[in-house]
Amino acid sequence: MREIVERIKRIEAEERRRKERDNLSRYNTGRIKHLKQVAFHKCQKRNRWVFGGNRSGKTECGAVETVYMARGVHPYRKNKKDVFGWVVSLSTQVQRDVAQAKVLHYLNPSWIAGITMLSGKKDSAEYGVIDQILIKNVFGGISVIGFKSCDQGREKFQGSSLDFIWFDEEPPQDVYEECKMRVFDKKGDIFGTMKPLKGLTFIYDEIFLNKGNSKEVWYEFMEWADNPFLDKEEIESLSSSLSEDQAESRRYGRFKAAQGLVYPEFDENVHVIDPFDVPPDWQGTLSIDPGLNNPLSCHWYCVDYDGTVYVVAEHFEAGKDVSYHAKRIREISDALSWKRKNGRIDALIDSAANQRTLSGIKSVTELFYENGINANPRVNKDLFSGIQTVKSYLIGNGKPRLYIFRNCVNLIRELKSYFWGDDDVPKKKDDHALDELRYYLMTRPATDPPKREKTAIEKDKEKLYKRVINERRIGR
Repeated sequence: MREIVERIKRIEAEERRRKERDNLSRYNTGRIKHLKQVAFHKCQKRNRWVFGGNRSGKTECGAVETVYMARGVHPYRKNKKDVFGWVVSLSTQVQRDVAQAKVLHYLNPSWIAGITMLSGKKDSAEYGVIDQILIKNVFGGISVIGFKSCDQGREKFQGSSLDFIWFDEEPPQDVYEECKMRVFDKKGDIFGTMKPLKGLTFIYDEIFLNKGNSKEVWYEFMEWADNPFLDKEEIESLSSSLSEDQAESRRYGRFKAAQGLVYPEFDENVHVIDPFDVPPDWQGTLSIDPGLNNPLSCHWYCVDYDGTVYVVAEHFEAGKDVSYHAKRIREISDALSWKRKNGRIDALIDSAANQRTLSGIKSVTELFYENGINANPRVNKDLFSGIQTVKSYLIGNGKPRLYIFRNCVNLIRELKSYFWGDDDVPKKKDDHALDELRYYLMTRPATDPPKREKTAIEKDKEKLYKRVINERRIGR
């Protein structure tokens, strides 16, 4: 009887130890949720990045996503058997101390089928450098998590076909480009977690600005306030120890050099909104910055009853003639049920479009007119006044007076990448959408915003006011 009791106690003790080691379950079922971590795991894009400061919770995302995929237990994605993925760190020492340690933290030892070491012993893997971990996949197969370090050089990243790659911190560009080819065959995933400490690098261009306009790119910023597991006193203590510049990257995870931005007031989380059905009487006009070899940029502008401007659609393309652009503008306008006057679509356009030198025999405005677009070149092009006007719309009075639909990707990208150059003049680069935004805000038609139907109370007040005025006039 005593032996049976002791055996039960040992079984219960082992069960308690097993549960204590199952950190993945606690991550999944914790009553307190890190909402930005959840958003990362839910995102279905194939190229996902978290830009975060120290202690923001970004590395947990990468480690848990790695274990999810290897085990075949991802709660938001279709799971696969026999998954092969890499964890990429900057060096083997960083691998051991950060990414490797996090992955082991979320791996229950009973899930591990084997470990191959680069250095150190298997029975104390956390103190050595791991080459590969073999994981028991819930579908009955064996998945492989391989560990790589950027200091090995690009050549060490060749040859394999992978289901996923996790970059723990920003890799060199040549390593990143090579890794993109490793997931090409399997249509695999790339996800990264990093502090933007290196300035405006290729990750800034490719992910934050999304210059390739890839539909598979997604990113999120994480800061200390987003992490519900950080103590408020600890946040205050850490904050007081950082300079303003350090806080940008180490607390907020932001790319530095924002001081050179023309529009630092632009906040993608505030000014960019999901599209919605805009009332027909909000429709304003189009604004065009023409281009032949350079991109032609055109946006559709609406104004609500309070004078708030909404940018609701975009046409942005290079290397096409006026007839092609006009056709696309008409097609987009048709999809929006956009108003016409005498069968033509009204638009503002750069005054340079009046010059015949842009097209030869006829001016661009004449060509647009022949193609159903009434392009008005009488726009206010004053650069500095225009910049201040855009800023005033971004700031507003208590809340912004300018919102941009999420599908206007090129305007959003240009707002994030427009920098001052020499002599207090913005760099003349990637500004086509910004130019026609200025034209519109500086040359808004007098009919904007649309007139609103008066309420019954307002009509009664107006009648009462007129009656009082008439009585006073008669009394005189």
